[in-house]
Amino acid sequence: MKMDVLLGLQWGDEGKGKIVDVLTPNYHIIARFQGGPNAGHTLEFEGNKHVLHTIPSGIFRKDALNVIGNGVVIDPIVFANELSKLEPYNINLSERLRISKKAHLILPTHRLMDAATEQAKGDKKIGSTLKGIGPAYMDKTGRNGLRIGDLFLPSFEQKYAELKEKHLGLLAHFRDFTFSLEELENDWFEKVQVIKNLPCIDSEHFLNGALRSGDKILAEGAQGTMLDIDFGTYPFVTSSNTVTAGTCTGLGVPPTSIGKVIGIFKAYCTRVGSGPFPTELHNDAGDQMRKEGNEFGSTTGRPRRCGWLDLVQLKYAIMVNGVTELYMMKADVLSIFDEIQVCEAYKIQGALVREFPYDVHSLEVQPVYTRLPGWKTDLTDLKSFEEAPQELKDYVAYLEQQLEVPIRLVSVGPDRAQTLFK
Repeated sequence: MKMDVLLGLQWGDEGKGKIVDVLTPNYHIIARFQGGPNAGHTLEFEGNKHVLHTIPSGIFRKDALNVIGNGVVIDPIVFANELSKLEPYNINLSERLRISKKAHLILPTHRLMDAATEQAKGDKKIGSTLKGIGPAYMDKTGRNGLRIGDLFLPSFEQKYAELKEKHLGLLAHFRDFTFSLEELENDWFEKVQVIKNLPCIDSEHFLNGALRSGDKILAEGAQGTMLDIDFGTYPFVTSSNTVTAGTCTGLGVPPTSIGKVIGIFKAYCTRVGSGPFPTELHNDAGDQMRKEGNEFGSTTGRPRRCGWLDLVQLKYAIMVNGVTELYMMKADVLSIFDEIQVCEAYKIQGALVREFPYDVHSLEVQPVYTRLPGWKTDLTDLKSFEEAPQELKDYVAYLEQQLEVPIRLVSVGPDRAQTLFK
């Protein structure tokens, strides 16, 4: 049995949470492979809206087991608060949730370091969520980090104290940054006990064993391809590998175990925070997209930057991920436009460019657009793709021809029921 992968192809916020929830009945296990509480996966069903940050998006399906993989970084405070919001739904967490012992912990001082570093950058901020993600991954690669498995060792408190002292030494260099650690620390240690009461496992053995037993597994990515630490719009990126390759390192499975790669993209583009965005709209159309799509960060609440779909960027993401099928989200948002534009190429220094460049941030990029007719019809009550207006069908057919990958699903609203399989 092979593991399927589901990930975002843009700058995050593509709608991964909804689709994982929709697909979960087809899988035995849902496994998060990277990221941390900077993720915000939104699910809507039965009139309720849920935002998950660390917990895999299959948690509401009673027959699915959810695994937080070794590539994830966990803040015990955020995690425990997230668990508390599940209490009204009577979910048996000991049965439905597993945590990798190799997942790294976000300490209170990681969050302080994140805030201090971002403050010091002034106008050069990268748009961090200030959740301590970057510093936690830095300690991981610097071989200083604390892992979930360390919580069960007699030496844990000593390890914690040593790492805290290192962080305090670094924070002392930020003279204009003031903080109070005691309250954060007390809450952190209290919430650590919540984690210790849940099943913590050697996830690489568990997942490989499940594959050998014939269990169907869906790997759930966080953020998006263009935020990947290696292949994203560096340095305006996250601190982990958000691409398909991150599944292998984030869950401990070999490349030969990867099956379908499902790439999710919005019918337009959005981005939160700083960084290059070639098709960004600084006009009424961008404002209309933001309002119609409710484009505000589910984790930060920040307004998202909006723009037309970028095929140069999307083809690049499809290539580095090895995408085998596409799911298009938020088609309903474009219903407000008489005409839809799609970027097919960039004009850079007078030359036509169709490959995503090394450092798009430092270049003056002029998008080259193709114009397509809009459908100007409410899509939210559609029950099948066959019922869709011809203009939407033509839009999908055009994208399939350009991207050379089939679009298997079109989402026409936030609820799990507003999903059209094609």
